[in-house]
Amino acid sequence: MLEVRRASDRGVANFGWLDSRHTFSFGHYYDPQQVGFSDLRVINDDRVQPGMGFGTHGHRDMEIFSYVLEGALEHRDSMGSGSVIRPGDVQMMSAGSGITHSEFNHSQDALVHFLQIWIVPDRLRVTPRYQQKQFAATEKRGRLRLIISPDAADGALGVYQDARVYAGLFDGAERAEIGLAPGRYAYVHVARGALNVNGIALGAGDGARIRDEERLRFDGGEDAELLLFDLRPETGPT
Repeated sequence: MLEVRRASDRGVANFGWLDSRHTFSFGHYYDPQQVGFSDLRVINDDRVQPGMGFGTHGHRDMEIFSYVLEGALEHRDSMGSGSVIRPGDVQMMSAGSGITHSEFNHSQDALVHFLQIWIVPDRLRVTPRYQQKQFAATEKRGRLRLIISPDAADGALGVYQDARVYAGLFDGAERAEIGLAPGRYAYVHVARGALNVNGIALGAGDGARIRDEERLRFDGGEDAELLLFDLRPETGPT
């Protein structure tokens, strides 16, 4: 079963310097029917104006990753990590016992567009850690590339949870299938473009909760970029 959440139904926060769309409840946006899915808690679709960003703020006991679609995002944190994240980069931060960080548009003349995603960890108060890796477009073209997993398999970044995240690029005749273990949930987020998931058409910003499906089929892509989350069924709001 696929339960579609259209882009137009998401929460909105627009502060001028930041234009954000919230798939799940976040900040001043609250919908009791949209407070996460399994261990997935936040998918924020953020566009930040040149030279602007999020000042230093804190996090604790959350797995947070950023996925840049356009432009460049600058990151600094209390672990001493500092980097610029560009399209194709995945940045994973385990907040654990507590960190502070800031995120800014690295450019003074171009927008940065990125997804910020939170996953609830399976353990508390771990030592904070930072990871970043570039996944080339060729690794995602017409296939689902594992980018995050609990065991960091196949060069993926590690996450403190029984969750796996795949990224894919699909256009024209490109297609892929993936099986889901019995009882597993999944969530699909279309970052841009459009494609079909098990025959259901999804566009940019659309998402879908997925239950009771043995396989997922991705086809009919139109310059599509997506993230697929393979999740536990037994915890958290659904």
